[in-house]
Amino acid sequence: MKDARIDRRMFLRGVGGATAGVAAASVLSACGTGTSRTAASGGGKSSKTLVVRDSGGTYGDANQKAIYEPFTKETGIQIQVVNIQYAQMLAQVQQGRPQFDVIDDSMSDFLRFKKAGATEDLDYDRLKNFKNAGIAKALVTSNAIGKNYWASVMAYRTDVWGGQKPSSWADFWDTKAFPGDRSLQGLDADRPVLEFALLADGVPLDKLYPLDVDRAFTSLDNIKGSVKKYWDTGALPGVLLGRKEVVASDVWHGRLDALIQQGSPLAYQWNGARRQSNALGIPKGAANLDTAYQLIDFALRPDVQAAYAELYPMAPSVPAAYKKLVPATAANLASSPEHLKSGFDMDVQWWDENGDAVAKRWQEWTHA
Repeated sequence: MKDARIDRRMFLRGVGGATAGVAAASVLSACGTGTSRTAASGGGKSSKTLVVRDSGGTYGDANQKAIYEPFTKETGIQIQVVNIQYAQMLAQVQQGRPQFDVIDDSMSDFLRFKKAGATEDLDYDRLKNFKNAGIAKALVTSNAIGKNYWASVMAYRTDVWGGQKPSSWADFWDTKAFPGDRSLQGLDADRPVLEFALLADGVPLDKLYPLDVDRAFTSLDNIKGSVKKYWDTGALPGVLLGRKEVVASDVWHGRLDALIQQGSPLAYQWNGARRQSNALGIPKGAANLDTAYQLIDFALRPDVQAAYAELYPMAPSVPAAYKKLVPATAANLASSPEHLKSGFDMDVQWWDENGDAVAKRWQEWTHA
């Protein structure tokens, strides 16, 4: 997603309706009692305050419980959180006065930050927990280190096809074998799901990129007549499925968890899941560079990653975290060994270079 993006529209946006951060103001939500970024301490530990940007909502709540509070307890360093969007972050950096020291944001936005020269190149030698962590290469860039994964997956009603279950995007596209209205993610929610259209048309997972845009739209033509709604918010697929207005939809994983736990006849299908990731980085001009590295390193510890995943269904970037997760939690995460094999990482570089052209074509196609 764009900040999907965890911020702006994302699934982060979360399970149960995590909301986007406040874009109009630098609203600080303090974790702990520190109010000064350089306050003196009466105890043995530093009371310096570190300011972290994240997207808030239930995603931010999980950050506070699994990362910020334990970090403060261990180091004495207070954490304050600012919920602002990409444009405001960039403006602060370009003015030479960033009011935050660490950025928690999507890999897509970190690519944009890199182009704008707005983030520090990371010194990985300062991240001791990165060594031997086994973080996927796609999540290790010059200015960002992957923190966790989320995914777009298929969801469907379990009470409409006599026990038959769709097992692929080809099944989603097959309205004869699996009849009923569908829903698909629209442009206002995030990147159009061209990858799903290509998988439905037989393109292998490892041959998706660069995307064959013409082939993808030809495939989309085959499902268009059965698409009742192009959803624009993360909550809408659950509403449509719950009301039986559609029988299948793509969805940000985690969005249906509460409904499923309440007994709704809904299920996820992980085959062909499109993974994206959130990452951590440091803005140019950060006031507390050393402490920023401390927090990022802390967030990469397997026990911290596992604690976060137990609270919020975003998957660890550090494989060793799975050794600390209960099986039920591990089985429902995008980076589990099984799901890594059956899904794919969205190519953020390709989308950055081609997103505008695809968006224009998508708008034309949906209104044709």
